[in-house]
Amino acid sequence: MKIAIATNDYTQVSGHAGQARDWLLYDSDAASDEPERIRLSKAQVFHHWEGEGTHPLDEVAVIVAASAGEGFRRRMDKRGVQVLLTGERDAARALRAVLNDEVLPDPTFDPSLLLCGLRDLFSRH
Repeated sequence: MKIAIATNDYTQVSGHAGQARDWLLYDSDAASDEPERIRLSKAQVFHHWEGEGTHPLDEVAVIVAASAGEGFRRRMDKRGVQVLLTGERDAARALRAVLNDEVLPDPTFDPSLLLCGLRDLFSRH
């Protein structure tokens, strides 16, 4: 199972998953217990990605972030990806919680989601 965590510095869970460029990618089938660091190009960021071809986060089963807009959540739902939002800021603790099937702390309010909601009204997604 692949788990992707949105991050700004590869240690903390970041908000706004649709705008995240940095991700920690954990693969339970990989030989290493350490997550891979992924840096998306601007075109690969989900707010800009057109859905054509392969993506570095293909085959991810779970995405963890502090916040995500409805458009992002709909796109991930169509891909069969579960989006978990959390107030947990430590990426390692969030990963352990997901792997141990523990409940993550609730996310805090993100005012940028109001703008995302407005943008989603006019989006093709």
